Amino acid sequence: MSKLYNNNESDFNWKLKRLNDGLTKVSKDIKWIEFDKNGRFKKDYKKIKIGRSLLMSPFNMFFTWQTTTVTKVEKEEKNYVKFKTKNSDYELFKI
Repeated sequence: MSKLYNNNESDFNWKLKRLNDGLTKVSKDIKWIEFDKNGRFKKDYKKIKIGRSLLMSPFNMFFTWQTTTVTKVEKEEKNYVKFKTKNSDYELFKI
């Protein structure tokens, strides 16, 4: 079976948990993305900031998850971020 369909937890580096309902997503990599005033992709970053959205890999049309824009960063540590978006509250863990 190909690795695409045979992923296990050790293949992933990031875990996102939506606090509203417990939904959990995992990915190998993440990006924080910014949009222009017309709602089109502008630039991606390594760090969280208000106004950016989290995008979980793979970075193509089959991405794992994308949040709405960050409205508040509640806690930021080396391997952990707790943040709010327009729609939900999240915890992001480096695993």
